[in-house]
Amino acid sequence: MLEKVFKLKQNNTNVKTELIAGVTTFVTMAYILAVNPTILSEAGMDANAVFVATALAAFVATTLMSLVSNLPFALAPGLGLNAYIAYEVCGTMGIPWQVAIFCVFVEAIIFLILTLTKVTGFLFNAIPKDLVKGLTVGIGLFIAFIGFQKGKVVVASEDTLVKIVDFNGSFHTDGISALLCLIGIIVIGILYVRKVKGSILIGVGVSWVLGMIAQVTGLYQVGGEYTSVIPTQFIFNDFETFTESFGACFKIDYSSLNIVDIVSIVFSLLFVDLFNVMGSLLGCTANTSMVDKNGNVRGMQRALVADAVGNAFGSVCGTSTLTIYVESSAGINEGARTGLSTCVTGFLFLVSLIIGPIFIAIPGFAVAPALIFVGFLMAMNVVDINFKNPAESIPAYLCFICMPILYSISDGIGVGIVSYVVINMIAGNAKKIKPLMYILAIVFVMKFALF
Repeated sequence: MLEKVFKLKQNNTNVKTELIAGVTTFVTMAYILAVNPTILSEAGMDANAVFVATALAAFVATTLMSLVSNLPFALAPGLGLNAYIAYEVCGTMGIPWQVAIFCVFVEAIIFLILTLTKVTGFLFNAIPKDLVKGLTVGIGLFIAFIGFQKGKVVVASEDTLVKIVDFNGSFHTDGISALLCLIGIIVIGILYVRKVKGSILIGVGVSWVLGMIAQVTGLYQVGGEYTSVIPTQFIFNDFETFTESFGACFKIDYSSLNIVDIVSIVFSLLFVDLFNVMGSLLGCTANTSMVDKNGNVRGMQRALVADAVGNAFGSVCGTSTLTIYVESSAGINEGARTGLSTCVTGFLFLVSLIIGPIFIAIPGFAVAPALIFVGFLMAMNVVDINFKNPAESIPAYLCFICMPILYSISDGIGVGIVSYVVINMIAGNAKKIKPLMYILAIVFVMKFALF
């Protein structure tokens, strides 16, 4: 039956290889079960509800990807997009989380329509590739900055806006948190260099275990925002908060919505989601049998449909935008070639619901190393930007540098697009600018000028 459904022989693989690869992919991306509730809880969402939504949405979306496309890609709420919802949409803009998740649902439906009408390919080709790489780098820098803040390594300063933490003045709170965060980063870095599978999850675990030891010995003191890092239960049974948040994105006062804000949020989510998904598909399948002689990924459109439907389901559950994880490449490197490995990964996300309290109890200073290191992985794309062509690289640079400085993914995108159009139009390169770029530039200029 497995052979009939997943065509294992046709794809030069077997059940054992796919099973091992599926477990490998789960181990490398399981950190999102700890990170997502921590981030979205700062948007006013309940951490328990977000955990259930994360695990359930990842299970459904990943299984859907397996059955619809027969490709070894796992999905879960994307880092960067969850930070955008928590810190910019709900934080800076002050929009209720229910409305923000409604925007995620709208974006998913638009993504599905664009995919079914094959417009996604047109959009993907209309945006300059260096600008896309700059976008990825910028999101990496943005979430790394958030990681340094959550880990208390970076704190507020009246003179310089931010500065390194005073280890002596607040050692038992900020200081020890920062130290444990830095240890986690070093552990992840060492394991990554040694090519150890699940290095991010292990690094988070090391920081957390050391945090528990620090609390027991009195080095880490509980009080105020510094809660206990030792879990009090191990089996998850709190589904009540999830049932309350399920479908909350539809229980909003539509008359109070600011259409300009909604359009801006939906476009930013769509823009980032599109290039995250397309970039992951192309990057993870490079030099494999999943790519044909023309460089096209087999079943790409079906994969995009699965992503969109899974994304819509995730928003109904109450979590931010789901995306294809580049960590899927860990399973692909282990030999995954079909959706069987993805089925295994999805099933493990479902099983993780049982031990939910363990993930929920992981403190911010232990989650921070994951954010910082994933930021590094995304920032590596900077080497692919063609800096020898300033007409392409200057807008890409402005895009990625503005995201952390302006503390806004959408503003960074806008700066990159507007600067690309203006620079190339005035420099005599107007012919190479696609019509879509002019439209987007006008939209962002209006956003900056009027709202």
